[in-house]
Amino acid sequence: MNNLTRTLKIRYPIIQGGMGNISNSILAAAVSNAGGLGTIGAGTMNPEEIEKIILETKELTKKPFAVNVALSVSPYVKEILGLAVKHSVAAVSLSAGNPAPFIHKLHEHGIKVITVVASVKQAIKAETAGADVLVAEGYEAAGINSPNETTTLTLIPQIARAVSVPVAAAGGIADGLGLAAMLVLGASAVQMGTRFIATQEAPFHDSYKQKILEASDTDTIIVGRSVGRIRRVINTPYATKLLEAENQGISLEAFNELTAEDNHKIGALLGDGENGFMNSGQISGYIQDLPTVSELLQKMMLDAEITLQKTTEIFKKER
Repeated sequence: MNNLTRTLKIRYPIIQGGMGNISNSILAAAVSNAGGLGTIGAGTMNPEEIEKIILETKELTKKPFAVNVALSVSPYVKEILGLAVKHSVAAVSLSAGNPAPFIHKLHEHGIKVITVVASVKQAIKAETAGADVLVAEGYEAAGINSPNETTTLTLIPQIARAVSVPVAAAGGIADGLGLAAMLVLGASAVQMGTRFIATQEAPFHDSYKQKILEASDTDTIIVGRSVGRIRRVINTPYATKLLEAENQGISLEAFNELTAEDNHKIGALLGDGENGFMNSGQISGYIQDLPTVSELLQKMMLDAEITLQKTTEIFKKER
C-alpha cells in the first residue's frame, strides 16, 4: 500500500476514469470489486439518472467508488455533489473547472476529493485548496483534454516534484509496464479509461471494443483544436466530419453541439461511427485483448512488480 491506496481505501493503485454519459454501475462496480477505484462520470446526466446509477453501484459493490463531476460540463454540479453526500460516496473526482469552492464541504462529510489537473500550476492550486489526490492527465488520454497538449511522460515528474499529495497518472497507460513506468516517474497510481472500455464487463457496443482492439498507433485523432476544445477520438467517419467542419470554420457552439454526450452515446453504445464519436486514447494501438476487469488488474500488478524487480536487478549487476 501507499499514501494513495490508504487515502482511498483501495487495494490496487488503479483508478477508473470518468466516462461521461456512458458511465454505468456494471463497470464501476467491477473495477471496485477487483481492487481498484471504480468511477461514475456524471457527464450531463440529470440528478435522477445519477442517483439511479449510484444506487445500482452500491447494490453491486460494497467497496469504495467515486463520482466524477466535470464542473464546466455538468449543469447540475451542486445537485450531484449533494447526492454524493446523501449516499456517502467514498470519493468525488472534480475536473474541468475550479474545485476549490467544493472541497471543504465534501470533506465535512468525510468524502475524499480527487482533482484532475493538466499543469503544475493547476496541481499546486488544487493541493492548496485541499485536494486529497491529484490525477495528472497527459493529452494521450481519451476524450476532452487540456489545450496545453503536455504528454504524460513529461507532466508526471514535474507535478510529482511540485506537490506532496499523492498523484495518479492518466493518459497512455494500459498495463503493468505503464503502471511501473508511472511509479518510477513519481506517481502513486494510474487512472485508465480506454483500457477499461476493452474489458468483458464493459457494457459498450462490440464495434467500439473491436475498433480499440484493431487500432494502430495512429488511429486516434485530435478534434477541436480550432475552437480550443481538444478531444481525442477514434478515427471514424464522424470524426472526419468534425475535422471537415473545423476546416470550414465551425463555431465553438456548433462544435459543442456535434460533440455533445448524445453523440457520444450513439458512438459508444450503438456502435454507430457514422453518426456519433468514440473516445479513445493513444494507447488503444497497444491493446490487443479483452480480459475481465479482475484479470486485467491482477495481471497489471504482477507485471508491474516483475518489471520493477528486473529494473532493480539490472542496476545491481552494473555496480
